[in-house]
Amino acid sequence: MTTKSRVYSYLRFSDPKQAAGSSADRQMEYANRWAAERGLQLDETLSLRDEGLSAYHQKHVKQGALGVFLLAVSEGRIAPGSVLVVEGLDRLSRAEPILAQAQLAQIINAGIAVITASDGKEYSRENLKANPTELIYSLLVMIRAHEESDTKSKRVKAAIRRLCQGWIAGTWHGIVRNGKDPHWTRVVDRTRFELEPERALAVRTMIDMFRQGHGAIRTIRELDERGLSITNGGNQSQHIYKIIRNRALIGEKTLEVDGEVYRLPNYYPALLTEAEFAELQHLAEQRGRRKGKGEIPGIVTGLGITCCGYCGTAVIGQNLMSRKRKENGHPQDGHRRIICVGYSHNAGCRVAGSCSVVPVERAVMNFCADQMNLTRLLEGDDGSTALAGRLAQSRQRAKELEAQITRITDAILADSDAPPVAFAKKARELEALLAAEHKGIEALEHELAACANNTTPAAAEAWAELVQGVEELDYDSRTQARQLVADTFSKIVVFRKGFDLTHNPYDTIDLLLVAKHGNTRMLRVDRRSGAWKATEDLVVSGDIPLPTTSTAV
Repeated sequence: MTTKSRVYSYLRFSDPKQAAGSSADRQMEYANRWAAERGLQLDETLSLRDEGLSAYHQKHVKQGALGVFLLAVSEGRIAPGSVLVVEGLDRLSRAEPILAQAQLAQIINAGIAVITASDGKEYSRENLKANPTELIYSLLVMIRAHEESDTKSKRVKAAIRRLCQGWIAGTWHGIVRNGKDPHWTRVVDRTRFELEPERALAVRTMIDMFRQGHGAIRTIRELDERGLSITNGGNQSQHIYKIIRNRALIGEKTLEVDGEVYRLPNYYPALLTEAEFAELQHLAEQRGRRKGKGEIPGIVTGLGITCCGYCGTAVIGQNLMSRKRKENGHPQDGHRRIICVGYSHNAGCRVAGSCSVVPVERAVMNFCADQMNLTRLLEGDDGSTALAGRLAQSRQRAKELEAQITRITDAILADSDAPPVAFAKKARELEALLAAEHKGIEALEHELAACANNTTPAAAEAWAELVQGVEELDYDSRTQARQLVADTFSKIVVFRKGFDLTHNPYDTIDLLLVAKHGNTRMLRVDRRSGAWKATEDLVVSGDIPLPTTSTAV
């Protein structure tokens, strides 16, 4: 041993309650005594304590202290001649014997000895060379430890499976001890759950703000100001999307046992109805609804629906915030601009330049603030018929893919020889397609449920109340208006130099508005004032021709 050699003590408990016993004290006392007798120092700078981490599932290596120690060993930060004291080899690992032995060998091959406090054995290169049977003994210990954990794991899984089946059948109504329960609930009388009022309020507030289009930073700031929290600790913003996707919001516990998924309805008290949850999933799948970066939420950009009328590429915002501002601190109207990706990325748009977004926003808001205009735009089918048709088609495609996978599987099983590589590859490809199809089906189901839950579109009054706030760049007003635009339009096509490039005497920006229901309206917008006229009125008067066909329309 060298002067740099150290003694390290590693403690692991699969259940944190075990730490309350005397095992930890005994091991620490043993490690201290062992080090003192040999004139070595017990090093406590490397915290080697894993409480509640399973050695069977290797969590103590993947996310615990042992993994840190093994990394330090591989990087040469643990001096040769050092010693690792453990209560027994089963504390070091309960993985498959070949993996457990490899981890032990990694430590020993680095010149580090492993001492087991329970029996006083020392595993080092010198000892194993002198006594090879000790290597066999260590392997037998690891085999026994793995078998014990494997048997226990199978029993626990079988018990959980029976409880899940009992819950679904209605014969069991107790607690199923598996996985984490949502932090907004608490156990009562060890038999049922109830809402934790303050946490439930925090989650409801977070969901309301998400629906309104607020981003994570604004939401967390609002929760902090109200003294609310949606987590038990850590970065709250990272938990927002996890919570939104959590089916515990509708009272359902979801768990997986050996690849089989169980959904236990009415397990928790629900925060949302199934229709509200479906609507929330539909919103979550529309990433453009989130405000994104910047201090001014876009009304027509960033939603994935606004495109260039000349080349069909997306229209994006260009806020020149570093330029001279107005007296109230807001940017000049001409400094908030829109430009198409086809031109900004030199991707082939034939029309150069950008234009101010202000007249476009003003025209859209004022058009929708008139009930007659809005009614004409939104009249007709609510879109559910088309969605139902798409859903039926998607389900049929999934059924066909399942049939193809079954045929390939049967062909492989029928052949006693090894399955052809081409068959196996094709099966994997079909499984990937099927997974994508199922994901699309789920999205369509959410959208259809959301459509059924929101049959009445926003009235013109709702738009009118936001017009002034949008104009004054009020954050909340613009965020709400952004949601109205996303709910109302499937596409907004911008002709930033007019429909007719050869003859635009009015110096206008022309818009084609496509509603969710498929109805369209064309507006001619004055690029300075934002005043608009419906182009069908201008066509009737013979003032302008209809726009030519565009790839974007």
